[in-house]
Amino acid sequence: MSVGDNDVRGAIRWGDVVLASIASVSWALVAMAGTAALGLHLLGADAAGALGPMTAAVVVLGAGGSVTPSGDVSAFGLTGAEAKTAVDFTPLGVGLAGALLLAFFFLRSLRAAGAWISGAELTARAAAVAVLFVAVVGGLAWAGHDLITLDGSQLGLGRVKVPGVPGIPGLGDVGGLLPGRLADLADARAQVGFSVETTRSLAGAACWVLAVLVIALLASRRTPLPRGWSALHRVVRPAVSALVTVILVAVVAGLAAAAYAAIGDAHPKRIAGAALLGAPNGVWLAIPLGLFVPWHGRATGTLATVLPDPLDRLVGARSDEPVTLGRIAQLDHRVWLLAVATGVLMLYAGVLAAARTPVGGRSPGAFVGRCALSLAAAAAVALPLMVWLTGVSANASLSVLGFDAFGAGIELHGNAGLALALGAGWGAVAGAVGALLARTAGAAGRRAAVLARVSAPGAPGPREETVPGPYNPAAPSYRPPNPDTNPYLKLPPGLHGSPTMPGPPGRPRAAPRPYRPPEEGPPPPPGVPRGRR
Repeated sequence: MSVGDNDVRGAIRWGDVVLASIASVSWALVAMAGTAALGLHLLGADAAGALGPMTAAVVVLGAGGSVTPSGDVSAFGLTGAEAKTAVDFTPLGVGLAGALLLAFFFLRSLRAAGAWISGAELTARAAAVAVLFVAVVGGLAWAGHDLITLDGSQLGLGRVKVPGVPGIPGLGDVGGLLPGRLADLADARAQVGFSVETTRSLAGAACWVLAVLVIALLASRRTPLPRGWSALHRVVRPAVSALVTVILVAVVAGLAAAAYAAIGDAHPKRIAGAALLGAPNGVWLAIPLGLFVPWHGRATGTLATVLPDPLDRLVGARSDEPVTLGRIAQLDHRVWLLAVATGVLMLYAGVLAAARTPVGGRSPGAFVGRCALSLAAAAAVALPLMVWLTGVSANASLSVLGFDAFGAGIELHGNAGLALALGAGWGAVAGAVGALLARTAGAAGRRAAVLARVSAPGAPGPREETVPGPYNPAAPSYRPPNPDTNPYLKLPPGLHGSPTMPGPPGRPRAAPRPYRPPEEGPPPPPGVPRGRR
């Protein structure tokens, strides 16, 4: 009995399910922890606190969790000082590293199941991975607590000399106030802690791992599915796989740009650390912006400097107008190259989707329409998802006895509703143009997977005599004999397909001897040939 027969009958191999889930979750968390630890080390964050708890907190953030910073600052000799911060930011570099390895090992375990897989086993495998991942994130939430102490003496404020200020009637002696308070600040110890919110982190981790598994199943063209889901092979998977490929290529381009920028910078480690943690954040913010999705944002205080130029000037201007590609281009005309780059990416996704979509016996118009519709649906989901993931919200303030002594904040969120409409429009145009280009070049359907071809209407299933195997050899791929290209099949001129070959020229061909029957009479004695007596 084959492996596929076991799956069709509903027999779940729990040993393989458990081992596959352990391998998938383990490798994913190793990648996430390694990326987070290396990025924090390159940024120099381990100089202010322990690297282990910070790494656990960043991994939880990358998996959709929530971290709440808190602090109690004792400065200026006042006991009511409290630092209030709130951060909503997802390091997509950490999440992407874990998602790639989680999807790879999960899909690899499914491919060993055969051509088909039962719905019960697919559900069991996905549930085992999700439960184990959420349990590990719960452990990281318990470990992701720490207290960072900032030493005021390292600021050098004790060496600052401030001249005396004469007394003001009604206010007392102001002259001794400022120098004394600076001395108190030099001796202050600012303790800033962070903790992981367990409930929100577990819910976010569950949503994150389920989203990763769903995207992996829809993007993998060679992974088996239950029998009732055969339409996904030829309709959904080509477009989703093409779009995922394009998005990953954009991330690789962003990492290459960061590496180029780090070569001539005075602090290359900081650029490398920021790229490891947040390169997908910048790339996935630029793609919707290049496709004309508007963003709304504001930035105050020192947090306005973390945005790239000229975006920081628009967001920091405190204007109610949305941030669009046109407004940024008024400050720097080179920004229009972003629109060109994103348009080329979408066109590449359209050509790739057409090459992976089986053509079948449909007319060219039906094929173009099917490619446009599938890519429009995929882009309509992907673009709002990128807008939601790259949203940034961070606020910090130092309140001293009710007076706001310092304030900084940043808000940047895209329009998800308009991103859905623009994604559908761009996807439809790119899918149609890409399908026309692929048909013109003869590449339409050339990269279609076997599961997509055999799941077409009227085609036999993969368990029938279609999929090559050890007992079902593939059809020969050589061409039929062609006399125009094979010189051994060409006849000499003048024969016109005659079945006989003539003798050498100039020599007459001898006529065959006539047949003569043997002479009548008794047989000759032994040793005497017939005809001689």
